[in-house]
Amino acid sequence: MKSALFVWGGWQGHEPEQTARIFATILQAEGYQTKLSDNLDVYENAEKMQSLNLIVPVVSMGAITEAQETGLLNAIHSGVGIGGWHGGMADSFRNNTNYQFMVGGQWVAHPGNIIDYRVNITRHDDPITAGIADFDMHSEQYYMHVDPSNEVLATTTFSGDANPWIEGTVMPVVWKRRWGSGRVFYCSLGHVASDFDVPEAREIVRRGLLWAAR
Repeated sequence: MKSALFVWGGWQGHEPEQTARIFATILQAEGYQTKLSDNLDVYENAEKMQSLNLIVPVVSMGAITEAQETGLLNAIHSGVGIGGWHGGMADSFRNNTNYQFMVGGQWVAHPGNIIDYRVNITRHDDPITAGIADFDMHSEQYYMHVDPSNEVLATTTFSGDANPWIEGTVMPVVWKRRWGSGRVFYCSLGHVASDFDVPEAREIVRRGLLWAAR
């Protein structure tokens, strides 16, 4: 049986435990054994980490020790998959550039805070986004620093209403990449659990986690 570890914590405004449980339940239906933890020390357990197929970090902001970060990155590099969403993965540890290098991006702003915006699917031939049409969100529209090596699957375009100087900026929303032998999936949607009431957002993350898993 495949196994997935959800590690949640950090800023509670992102509802980390609630969103982790949504996708833990989804993966259980896909035949996964899932475990939820609110302690990053698990990353230091090399034997445990190597037994996993998938890691799902759901920790906004917060801090990670050198030993925890090394354990996490080594596991992914060896082939354990990682996937996540929003600030739980791409605004986790602001001082840890090696972690950000692995993720492929870092949150820097959400102009206008909670707004209406559109997500545009840019890869219709990828299994993560195939058959999904462009869709609307009412949430934070993430402005990010992103790695140009990412394989981008969906984007959003900023209107400039909040910050006129970014009008027309096209920003990645969903991407996948590699870290050593490990697969990395990220989606910037998911500010709170109710964001995943949007069927397209929920399905993209479900597919992305399954793709990332070893």
